[in-house]
Amino acid sequence: MAQEFVNSKIHPGKVVVFMKPECPYCRKTRDILHQLPFKQGLLEFVDITATSNMSEIQDYLQQLTGARTVPRVFFGNDCIGGCSDLEAMQRNGELLSRLKEIGALQ
Repeated sequence: MAQEFVNSKIHPGKVVVFMKPECPYCRKTRDILHQLPFKQGLLEFVDITATSNMSEIQDYLQQLTGARTVPRVFFGNDCIGGCSDLEAMQRNGELLSRLKEIGALQ
C-alpha cells in the first residue's frame, strides 16, 4: 500500500515533497520552493504523518531513494534528495534550470 501511495504522487513534470510538518528541514524546503512561480498543480507537499502507514512509506522511500529521512524531493520521477541537496542546487543555479527543464515553472 505504501508503494502504491508514493508512486501515485510521483509524476513527470511535477515536483513532490514527502515531508513531516514539524520537521525544520521540511519547512525550509517548503519555504525555498514556495518562492518560485510553479504552474498550478505542479508542486505538491505530501504530509506523511497524516497517513496510517508513515513507517511503511519511509521504508519504501528508503528502497526507492536510498534514504528514509524527510524531506524527500522529487523532480518528476527523479529524487534529487533532501533539503541540503535542494539548497545546493539553489546556490549553484541548477534549481531553476532543472525546474524549467521539466516544465514546472510558469
